[in-house]
Amino acid sequence: MTTPSYPPKPSPGDRIAVISPSGGLPGLLPLPYELGLERLRKEYGLEPVEYPATRKMGSTPQERADDIHAAFADTTVKAVIASIGGDDQITVLPLLDRELIRANPKPFFGYSDNTNLLAYLWNAGIVGYHGGTVMCEFGRPGAMDPLTAESLRAALFTSGPYELRPADRFRDIDRPWDATDTFTSAPQTEPGGGWTWPRPDRVVEGRSWGGNIEILSWLLMADREIARDPSVYDGHVLFLETSEDMPKANDVFWILRSMGERGLLRRFSALLMGRPKAWSFEQPNDAGARARYAREQHEAVLRAVDIYAPDMMVVLDVDLGHTDPQIVIPYGGTIRVDGPARRITVTY
Repeated sequence: MTTPSYPPKPSPGDRIAVISPSGGLPGLLPLPYELGLERLRKEYGLEPVEYPATRKMGSTPQERADDIHAAFADTTVKAVIASIGGDDQITVLPLLDRELIRANPKPFFGYSDNTNLLAYLWNAGIVGYHGGTVMCEFGRPGAMDPLTAESLRAALFTSGPYELRPADRFRDIDRPWDATDTFTSAPQTEPGGGWTWPRPDRVVEGRSWGGNIEILSWLLMADREIARDPSVYDGHVLFLETSEDMPKANDVFWILRSMGERGLLRRFSALLMGRPKAWSFEQPNDAGARARYAREQHEAVLRAVDIYAPDMMVVLDVDLGHTDPQIVIPYGGTIRVDGPARRITVTY
């Protein structure tokens, strides 16, 4: 394992690959996908390039692996972005050619199920970018959130430090993607409330690692892309988030407990925990239920940290992962967490 390095960045006018490493949802739900492509072209000046499985529902793991290889191998393509997440990307990992990807490093943007590929790239020595899918962030109804758009622009085109800031307002309630009127206005938002710093006693800096906690639990079970020697993560900054599947607080605690028993948690100097997604079409929680879900998840996280990593600094409700607006986190890049000043700075 070598320290991940930053791949070259694209410039406006460049071609950018759009792939579906988890599943071809653009073929099923074209409205947010086409809107996302339009914004990539008009607002970011990039030329999206699609691959055979990008819009194909039911594509095989091999077809998706072939698209990943083609996107990284094409010298005219300067970055790679996922259309969306899913739940099947773990089956693609054994089919990937690490040497081909390592020989053609490019920025990759994605989150959720794309935690699989981000962890894979980390082990290949390539910094990735947790956030910014075509359908969710670029295809947001009404307009992209300014905080998301600014973070994505910085991560795509610039190199260097970028200070994160809490969202004044955020969205938790979704509208159906198959309804045209969903995209005629901006979504409903509510006050953000800022980040919570349970123990802001010092300043730490380290390389980042983590992603969606449900996907990390699958990687742990499959024994893929997570180092068996936990010292690999010494001094790193852990960032985690949960998805619209809304795992119960006990499930979050049990996953963190397993990471603790494996000796992982105590290796990290800080934990950035994303704001929990507390509403879904399957669980349309009211305001009280959403607040209770978030509170119980916070309690579960802090309980695990108190047991397994009592010296770890923790920040809760960071605007990363399944939240809107969303800040991009460099996966394998440097993060500085300044507790006394309540500041988080990433290096894109």
